[in-house]
Amino acid sequence: MDTSSAPGIRSGIGYDSHRFAAGGPLILGGVRIPSEVHCAGHSDGDAVAHAVTDAVLGAANAGDIGVMFPDTDPANKGRDSIDMLRQASERVRALGWAVANVDVTVIAERPKIAAHRAAMVAAVAGGLGISASAVSVKGKTNEGMGWIGRGEGLAVIAVATLASARG
Repeated sequence: MDTSSAPGIRSGIGYDSHRFAAGGPLILGGVRIPSEVHCAGHSDGDAVAHAVTDAVLGAANAGDIGVMFPDTDPANKGRDSIDMLRQASERVRALGWAVANVDVTVIAERPKIAAHRAAMVAAVAGGLGISASAVSVKGKTNEGMGWIGRGEGLAVIAVATLASARG
């Protein structure tokens, strides 16, 4: 059954993880964080923007970040991930959905997220074209366990709620 035009609410979950590589800055949620490491990736490595992009696209049944911005396309090398989020949000709006809320959890031993939270919320909200009051960003550690606990990288989980713009 095709539900693409059905009124209502949808939710999507996004996940991204990146290993750390030498040299900063670290870009998370559109914010340049002074660091001795960065997230290795084809674009700018912004795992927050990537997870939110996947959550938004998934909720609208509009594919995923890899389909929309393949890492095989040289145009995506070093690409600004907040711009990718902006384009994904525009695609979702064109399908008749509005982003109502985004909740993000960054799982990392470092950096601590609290000092950068407000700037990350503002950048993500700007990329989505929504109010900062509809974006939540939290930081959690992995309590020293596993590859995240050893400081080898970080992971991000995002949940997006969309509301039908068609009423």
